[in-house]
Amino acid sequence: MRLTAPRGTTTRPTSDRVKEALFSLLDSAGRLDGMRVLDLFAGSGSLGIEALSRGAEQVTFIEKDRHALESLRLNLGHTGFSDRAEVLPFDCLQALERLVRQKVCFDLILLDPPYQAGLHQKVIELAGSALLAADGLVVAEAAARTPLPERIGPCNRSDRRIYGDTALELYTMEQRHAP
Repeated sequence: MRLTAPRGTTTRPTSDRVKEALFSLLDSAGRLDGMRVLDLFAGSGSLGIEALSRGAEQVTFIEKDRHALESLRLNLGHTGFSDRAEVLPFDCLQALERLVRQKVCFDLILLDPPYQAGLHQKVIELAGSALLAADGLVVAEAAARTPLPERIGPCNRSDRRIYGDTALELYTMEQRHAP
């Protein structure tokens, strides 16, 4: 289904190639059925909507740009997923603090911040330490030429896939071993 995208250059949509690769990876790992998903820097909502179309139970979308929010809400209505979606029209860090206070937990956290904003590590650390389920997964879209650290907060990078100029960096919670 074709989704509406905001005009201008304030958002950078995930390429179809990267999106298909991401969801093939998640599908093969059985990572979507019944999951609660957090889509940070959601833009038009294409990643979260794709998760819903592949069996995610619920998606919380975080987006602050007014034009992107209009597209996101139109896309949710057009796809019929509004009843399984929550849209928080806030800055990412404000929204994360709000979700932490609500003690919400997610099985999958998707984030695609502006590459030059320097938010990847801060967001992964906060989301991973307070919002990620014990067996959850964080997927960050980042610039391929600048790898993110192997470890961020309580999360360890479990995989890194490169598609042209884009990298998908996958993080899981550090496994704690009994003494």
